Amino acid sequence: MTGTILLVDDEQHIIDLAKMYLEQESYEVDSATDGLTALDKILSEQPALVVLDLMLPGLDGWEVCRRVRAESDVPIIMLTARNDDIDKIVGLELGADDYLTKPFNPRELVARIRAILRRTGRTAPSEASPDVIQFRNLKIEGQKRNVFVDHQPVNLRMKEFDLLLVLAENPGVVFTREKLLDVVWGYDFAGETRTVDVHIAHLRHKLEGMQLVIETVWGVGYKLEI
Repeated sequence: MTGTILLVDDEQHIIDLAKMYLEQESYEVDSATDGLTALDKILSEQPALVVLDLMLPGLDGWEVCRRVRAESDVPIIMLTARNDDIDKIVGLELGADDYLTKPFNPRELVARIRAILRRTGRTAPSEASPDVIQFRNLKIEGQKRNVFVDHQPVNLRMKEFDLLLVLAENPGVVFTREKLLDVVWGYDFAGETRTVDVHIAHLRHKLEGMQLVIETVWGVGYKLEI
């Protein structure tokens, strides 16, 4: 079952919603509704990534994460129903790679899963073939990290490429600056949201002539308008 995304939540409608969006992206999905079952599946079946709710019957998400980290480095995205910094801090200190607060946008969950799998090199089977995104005169080769406008190569820095890829993988989805910092730079980055604005400005300059718009959504963030 290597390559599977394991969804762990005791609310079946959340599993069903996330599973629908992930399967649309050709991910293989498994699920568990309690901590003990989740722990057994993680250690025995070695999924590519785990989406782990904190409030679970049996073992809670913190304890599952603690036990998993004693034996495995599988990426973990924690889900919390409270917008409480202490939950996030404890989860990250226990070894979680990311977190989302409920209710969440399932497209954002997919984007974060993609970003973590890309960062950790744990590519799911459905992503094993070269991935190419093409809109109008823009072409992105994800695994080769190449970008072309009108068939001409564009030289992007690492974070510029990662930022463009997140937007291109989710066309029309508005990302706040904070979310882009989380997804592209990660939680160990101590910068400010101004960093995102600077990189967007660089992207716009380097992609001059692109028949797409990296649109500013005033007071919110950015999206790729196709």
